[in-house]
Amino acid sequence: MMARTAPTLHMDAILDDRDTRIVVCCGSGGVGKTTTAAALGLRAAERGRTVVVLTVDPARRLAQSMGLTELDNTPRLVTTTEAGGALHAMMLDMKRTFDEIIEAHADPDRARQILTNPFYQSLSSSFSGTQEYMAMEKLGQLRRSGKWDLIVVDTPPSRSALDFLDAPERLGRFLDGRLIRLLMAPAKAGGRNAFKLLNAGFGLVAGMMTKVLGAQVITDIQMFVSALDAVFGGFRQRAEQTYRLLQAPGTAFLVVAAPERDAMREASYFVERLAEDRMPLAGIVVNRVHVSPAGGLSAARSAAAAEDLESRGEHLLTAAVLRLHTGRMQLAAREHREQDHFVSAHPTVPLAQVPAMPDDVHDLDGLRRIADLLATPLAPSGA
Repeated sequence: MMARTAPTLHMDAILDDRDTRIVVCCGSGGVGKTTTAAALGLRAAERGRTVVVLTVDPARRLAQSMGLTELDNTPRLVTTTEAGGALHAMMLDMKRTFDEIIEAHADPDRARQILTNPFYQSLSSSFSGTQEYMAMEKLGQLRRSGKWDLIVVDTPPSRSALDFLDAPERLGRFLDGRLIRLLMAPAKAGGRNAFKLLNAGFGLVAGMMTKVLGAQVITDIQMFVSALDAVFGGFRQRAEQTYRLLQAPGTAFLVVAAPERDAMREASYFVERLAEDRMPLAGIVVNRVHVSPAGGLSAARSAAAAEDLESRGEHLLTAAVLRLHTGRMQLAAREHREQDHFVSAHPTVPLAQVPAMPDDVHDLDGLRRIADLLATPLAPSGA
């Protein structure tokens, strides 16, 4: 038995609250986070809400869980419901989202200069942090559009799942950094030819950069930074607005975990990180919990009965079943202990358990079964 009993996480209460506009699912990889996000989206749609599920995970798990072949950067209608709701889904395309920002916030000539710039093309595809910046931007776009009354976000399967929370600060450091100011100096002093007019210290640094990176690369970067200056300023402001939106009461963070040591440790990290950033945590979903229909038969009694039958050479099939039950109960006991550690460390965090399923989810019927289990979960361990 657990030393403490966790409060029960009531999922329908979250989904039925019309003031809840954003649900963010976060957690480590391989714990059923994407399936949970998709199931919550379907459940909300079937209760009358207009929902979009946004996955920031570049894998195709969301599309697969909904029985779709692919998703892209545009919300796609998955299904409408008898309750008047609708479910949409999309997968973040960070480069396309970056392009959309440029096209929306720059005049046509400047947009063309940026989009064709070699440095921008590299930045928008592979620069560290771009995915997090674009996740914040896309979430803000979806919320400002007013088309959906609930947005469910499926974050990447790692600790970097919460890196998008750092997007405004990291973007500010990038824009205000010494290197960017240095590269902006020629444009602000009168264009690329103004390199020659700047002081000797700047000329020395510029010369060193040119030797390391090459003159054309320096030129590309300067042109990019000069053209993008006004656009990035607006992006930083929007990212900060979205960050504040995530802290507001209309947002609910759900940590998704499996009842295993590493996954529960990651869950603790997420809970602590969200508290540090003052993000509203709704609770934790523990997926793939192993239970037995014969829970009243302990592992010890089952093992003893199996040993007795085997020693007498009788009912060997029954003995084999008892051995399987023994293993199942021992696994369940280990899972209870891992959850016990979490609850002891975070006794006020609401918790729901979802039993392990025999198959992966590949269609809406499968998602509906998961959604039902989320809404009527197992009693938390120790209850």
